[in-house]
Amino acid sequence: MKAAELKDLTVEELIRKAGELRENLFNLKIRRRAGTLESVSDVTKNRRDLARILTLLTLKQGTSKAQKKASGLGPRASGSSQVAQSAQPAEKKE
Repeated sequence: MKAAELKDLTVEELIRKAGELRENLFNLKIRRRAGTLESVSDVTKNRRDLARILTLLTLKQGTSKAQKKASGLGPRASGSSQVAQSAQPAEKKE
């Protein structure tokens, strides 16, 4: 599957296709363990196609770890400010 073909798909279609590839990859892995898989390269091709789709999904949805961290939506963004405030010494009043 070419990346150019995938770029034309909508987010919903990409999500559906990713689910299909995950299921197919699962079946291929089972067949490989059972020894009935003819070509092991099918597993590699499937994994790469899934990675391409997940990358495009991330790009189309516009959510990355760097953006979440910068916007304060990351898991550590809210907790780190509390730690920094409590680590500062309190001022003494005379």
